[in-house]
Amino acid sequence: MIAAHLTISCMAYFQDIYHSDLSHRARAVYMYLKDHVDSEGRCRSGIRTIAAELGLSRSTVKRALDDLYGAGLLTREPRWRENGSLSSDLYRLV
Repeated sequence: MIAAHLTISCMAYFQDIYHSDLSHRARAVYMYLKDHVDSEGRCRSGIRTIAAELGLSRSTVKRALDDLYGAGLLTREPRWRENGSLSSDLYRLV
């Protein structure tokens, strides 16, 4: 019974995404991020990882992230390595 409730809750949650004007790539990346967020809504996966796991090019993932950012569904926070160089962004679902 609990599993059925969770399935319905997830399906209801994604209905907004399914019925949005987002591109297919943005929908796929959004669902990936949603599946990989921590309890605070943050996803630490880098573009290369997302692309590899979804079978998309890095350029396609970048465009999808831009779409999500433009739609107000995502924020980005730069992350830095100990040596001061830029690392992958931290994504937060809004």
